[in-house]
Amino acid sequence: MMDKLKVGIAGYGVVGKRRRDYIDDHPALQTIAVSDITFDGDGRFDNGLLYFDNYKKLLDQELDALFVCLTNDVAAAATIGGLERGFHVFCEKPPGRDLADIAAVRSIACKRPEQVLKYGFNHRYHDSVKEAYRIVQSGRLGKIINLSGVYGKSKLISWGQTTWRTERAIAGGGILLDQGIHMVDLLRLFAGEFVDVSSFISNDFWNKDVEDNAYAILRTADGKIAMLHSSATSWRHRFELQITLSKGALVLTGILSSSKSYGDETLTISSASNDESGDAKEETIYYESDPSWALEVGEFADAVISGSNIINGSVNDAYSTMELVYKIYCADAVWRDKWGLGWQP
Repeated sequence: MMDKLKVGIAGYGVVGKRRRDYIDDHPALQTIAVSDITFDGDGRFDNGLLYFDNYKKLLDQELDALFVCLTNDVAAAATIGGLERGFHVFCEKPPGRDLADIAAVRSIACKRPEQVLKYGFNHRYHDSVKEAYRIVQSGRLGKIINLSGVYGKSKLISWGQTTWRTERAIAGGGILLDQGIHMVDLLRLFAGEFVDVSSFISNDFWNKDVEDNAYAILRTADGKIAMLHSSATSWRHRFELQITLSKGALVLTGILSSSKSYGDETLTISSASNDESGDAKEETIYYESDPSWALEVGEFADAVISGSNIINGSVNDAYSTMELVYKIYCADAVWRDKWGLGWQP
């Protein structure tokens, strides 16, 4: 029997602890050490798990893989540190505070093709998204005409979250970078790369130094149009992605999460009618389980063990998604100049 791969988790908060559940459930992985700034020194838990009060100490351990679940200001540095130590690395989204962070990581990763680097763009693994993608790829509903995505929270900081997400020096951005980046990634998944970007960015309601609303209109080179609203003033958690095609439409609503606050996860499939009644034939599928966390950990493990390619969340994917987020920020000249975001393609 193959020895289990030894895993360390940098950042042992809510996400790090949840990651550990799925890491240790995988037959080829085992968490042996964790780090978090809330620990009072270093030591060993009763179950044998090592703990450290700084992620840099974790880099000195004999690990095979490192999971980075840290704040945005240190995520890129920890990822680079893990790669330079020879570890395979899984990093949560976003890949850093800005485009320069992921560019620095990519330059290191490109020199180490034998090591696996994967980013946690978790929504691609949800059943509703996977089924919608299969339908689009099959061509049964024709070609994509346009897309519309709304992803919103009830407030800038949800219950139980720490306030670092409102501090630009740590977070780098607000609701768009923290949550809307998932929708940006999905728009890229379905439509491809966007070459034209217009936007309005604001922080007029919560008055923090990061955005609480981002509105964008995007266009691909072949004419697909996407509209995006990433909001921290939805007053209830909301997820909706509508994809209009030449022979029908797909509407994804709700996303299963640990909080269960986004409602039921559903996919409604509409087939265009042959007359002008507008009465499309519809089917709605309800999803009751969330396999996404296990699936993305599984893909990471498979890539480490067998050398298979990362399909979702590669360093190039992460760079392209972060680049589009940055284009959305910089397309609003007032926001760009206010924070000195200067765009360098």
